[in-house]
Amino acid sequence: MTKRIIIVGGGYVGVQLAKAMDSKAEVTLIEPRSHFVHAPAMIRAVVDPQILDQGLIPYDDLLKNGQVLRARAHSITSAGVTLDDGTEVLGDYIVVATGSNNATPFKPTSDSIEAFRADNARIHAMLEAAQSVAIVGAGAVGTELAGEIAHFMPDKKVTLISSEPSLFPTMPSKLGTTLFGKLNDAGVTTIFGVRAENLESLTEPYSGALELNNGDKIAADLIFPVIGSRASSAILDTLPGISKGGANRVKTDPWLRPSDLPNVFAAGDVAESGDAMTIVAVSRQTPWLEKMLTSLINGKKVEETAKYKPWGKAPFLVPLGPLKGSSFLVLFTAGDLMTRLMKGKDLFVSKYRKMLNRT
Repeated sequence: MTKRIIIVGGGYVGVQLAKAMDSKAEVTLIEPRSHFVHAPAMIRAVVDPQILDQGLIPYDDLLKNGQVLRARAHSITSAGVTLDDGTEVLGDYIVVATGSNNATPFKPTSDSIEAFRADNARIHAMLEAAQSVAIVGAGAVGTELAGEIAHFMPDKKVTLISSEPSLFPTMPSKLGTTLFGKLNDAGVTTIFGVRAENLESLTEPYSGALELNNGDKIAADLIFPVIGSRASSAILDTLPGISKGGANRVKTDPWLRPSDLPNVFAAGDVAESGDAMTIVAVSRQTPWLEKMLTSLINGKKVEETAKYKPWGKAPFLVPLGPLKGSSFLVLFTAGDLMTRLMKGKDLFVSKYRKMLNRT
């Protein structure tokens, strides 16, 4: 009898796993949006809107055998998933990969792609009109945004503000040092070790003045709050045995199970599995899930399969626009050329369009 796999969430884990299992099981991908939102392209799209529609990819052609249900999951049991309209979708194995939220316009705030397009256009217009830009938060999104603005709009005065002592302090120091130098060469001012005490919004850009905890004030025509992602884990809250870690992520056992239910798994940003909340960091979860689920289909028990082993330090690619950037590639730190070829030039857009069977 064909096994039924339900995947909740059409992000990076969801689309790859659904496609991988499409010929091996009866796959249902539950996703409320009409399009896959390719996050790295959304950073550049704030500055260069021409890339927006390339990075918004319809789900229509993803699966040949299974189905993509455009719906929002309401609750989960060991028997399956109940949708917001009360429909029950029954499954043998359930994978929750609901991802994370970030500030507008880097990820949608609603299920409407048209509303997301409107947000992009509105904030791009604000950016075009601004002479001074402050970015609060120097993680991957904030740092890449500073680089994109410096490349495409070099006349803007850009200030990048971080509460950390340096760029990416948990990574090898060469990565942060080289990125700092490249931002400085591009005219970006970086301020470390301070916090903004009066952010008017954590969710979308606005104009105003920042008060820093060292007493300084920074006036900016446009302020981007980019202070990190939080997992979209609410659907898991009512499951028995759930425990939360940092950034609203759910803790998992060695087989990525977040609760006492033996057939429910969590992956990607929503799971505190030992991997960071990056696309590359979760890239080893999908092939592991495919192998593990295939073993279950073939009659093995979960505990008889290999435990998941997270990255030690995953590769970390930080383009600063289409030409420059630096990357940590486990064995060494790469510079402009390799970062451009691997990510900066295309931002993996063609890879994900191909994955969703769109050319």
